Amino acid sequence: MSEPDFNLLAALDALLAEGSVAGAARRTGLSTSAMSRTLGRLRATTGDPLLVRAGRHMVPTPHAQAIRERTRNAMLEIRALLSPAASELHPSALDRVFAIRANEGFVEIFAPRLIAAAADEAPRVSLHFAPKIEKDSRYLREGLVDLEIGVVENMGPEIRLQALFRDHFVGVVRAGHPLLSGPAVTAERYAAYGHVVASRRGLSRGPVDDALAGMGLARRVVSVVPGFPAALAVAMASDLIALLPSSYLPAQDAAGKGMAFQSFELPVPAQHITISQMWHPRQEAEPAHRWLRQLVRRVCGTLPVNDPERNA
Repeated sequence: MSEPDFNLLAALDALLAEGSVAGAARRTGLSTSAMSRTLGRLRATTGDPLLVRAGRHMVPTPHAQAIRERTRNAMLEIRALLSPAASELHPSALDRVFAIRANEGFVEIFAPRLIAAAADEAPRVSLHFAPKIEKDSRYLREGLVDLEIGVVENMGPEIRLQALFRDHFVGVVRAGHPLLSGPAVTAERYAAYGHVVASRRGLSRGPVDDALAGMGLARRVVSVVPGFPAALAVAMASDLIALLPSSYLPAQDAAGKGMAFQSFELPVPAQHITISQMWHPRQEAEPAHRWLRQLVRRVCGTLPVNDPERNA
């Protein structure tokens, strides 16, 4: 039995990740015709069609679905084997693209600082920030991103994590809002106004609603938007109240929006949240990845709301 052509592994990984010949060709830098021929070779080698036509698209066969994660892990292991040893890592010579999956609030606050810090230490490193539409550990498991940043939830027991900082939510209204021009902000006055909620999943209810319900109160959610920037924009242009992380507001002050909004502590128990960075154990000891994690932790440690005791 002849030895398999290991060059086919990279093409197989690209085909299973992209789900199309054209996408895999772009990913690997080959022409579409060359990738089509490679798919033919893979079909002959594996004895399986791998990708089959379904209308205008291609879908993976059951065998392709079964080997997708193993293929991805094999590619990542090969890259790790061919990476410099720990004693030889010099950030200034590191030439790599890191993908970080985080919500737009984190990106708006920290991306400029992370990019600047990385440029100082490793000028040939590129940081690509991927949107975080839903919480799903497959991006880490399949090696689609290097780091995921956010609140830990249903990520799986194998995922490694490290706390970066603690945060809490505050109320935000436009400058001159009547809520802050009258008496103290009580739960009754807070609930009396309309609210705009930021939720990438379109949810209108959260812990604040549970706290209000315990007091016999309910707020009226007038609008649901996909992220914090949109919620702030709506609040600044209306009498609606937004709920935003306290860490998000300093960046808006720095951007010149500080005079257009005011924040206040919630008149109900505020839920504290811990923002963590998460990664797959296969990258635990990789020198370049360890450098990235240290960079993220150091930059996030400069945030005023940072809680060092929680980061131990």
